[in-house]
Amino acid sequence: MFTDTHCHIFKEYYEDIEAIIDVAKKRGVQKMICNGTNYENNREVLELAKSSEGVYAAIGFHPEDIDTFEDNQLNLIIDNIEEIVAIGEIGLDYHYDIDRELQKNLFRKQLALAQKYHKPVIVHSREATEDTIKLLKEFPDVHGVIHCFSGSIETARIYIKMGYKLGFGGVSTFKNSKIYEVISKIPLSSIVLETDSPYLTPEPYRGTKNEPAYIPYIAEKICSIRTMTMEELSIATEENVKAIFDI
Repeated sequence: MFTDTHCHIFKEYYEDIEAIIDVAKKRGVQKMICNGTNYENNREVLELAKSSEGVYAAIGFHPEDIDTFEDNQLNLIIDNIEEIVAIGEIGLDYHYDIDRELQKNLFRKQLALAQKYHKPVIVHSREATEDTIKLLKEFPDVHGVIHCFSGSIETARIYIKMGYKLGFGGVSTFKNSKIYEVISKIPLSSIVLETDSPYLTPEPYRGTKNEPAYIPYIAEKICSIRTMTMEELSIATEENVKAIFDI
């Protein structure tokens, strides 16, 4: 049994969400944490979690959606704080030309909510490692997952020391990926699995739409890197999920 700790199973990406969930469960992915990124799909995530067994809601405001964000939308998190397992997907993205101060302000506000309500966070960080670490250190009582980790072993160790787990997905299966170096060296207790569906589809389906049912391909790759069985990885990663999320 596995958990997909990060997916975006929204209506804009999938025609039949029930079928997507059903196929995932048949392939051993019994739990899925669906992450929102803006006001509209956060509401969709909340409804999906209520109606679908095994699907859990994480809601937050992503830096790429900052142009549609308004401060009063943070009330959606507050009003549903008992219904969500994490605040996410939140963070910083310096890849695009998005105002960095606005991003940091939004990230800080959501970290403050996580601290106040004792919720884990699911963090997006692209080309923004230094500022991400600085902001997370402002909230030492907050923990969670660094989603789609792709940094160095040195950066991995910093996050782990701060109490964060690292999410690994389809990129770990790519032939040109060097993330195996991190996967092989960090403690097993720091690893969680994710798909980031519909993005970053693992081999052998790279180039098609990703879905939670593909978690086993990611798991197989990590087992190969660490020379362990699928059962051993399942037991370990499920314990890691339980250590962060109340599911």
